Amino acid sequence: MTTSTLPHTARPARKALAAHHARIRETHLRTLFAEDPRRGERFTRGAIWQIDSFDQWGVELGKVLAQRIVPDLESAGEATLAHDSSTNALIRRYRGHREQPS
Repeated sequence: MTTSTLPHTARPARKALAAHHARIRETHLRTLFAEDPRRGERFTRGAIWQIDSFDQWGVELGKVLAQRIVPDLESAGEATLAHDSSTNALIRRYRGHREQPS
């Protein structure tokens, strides 16, 4: 069985990341916190307080974010998305691609 691997610049995730960057490039972090006052709380819960290295903090942060995002990625219907606007857009885009026939 032969599989082809797309170059990283042609992969859907890379294209989505580039589109996200284009949309958010001029957005200041203050704006994101103003739009979502509880943003900081989500990044400082649970095991994150027990982290002793910056790398491990990033891993734990990824887990926290994934736990919040995965249910919205897996849901069949159009749920009310409660993430920041760029995450909501990426979830909708993923759902759109998932629903297209292969």
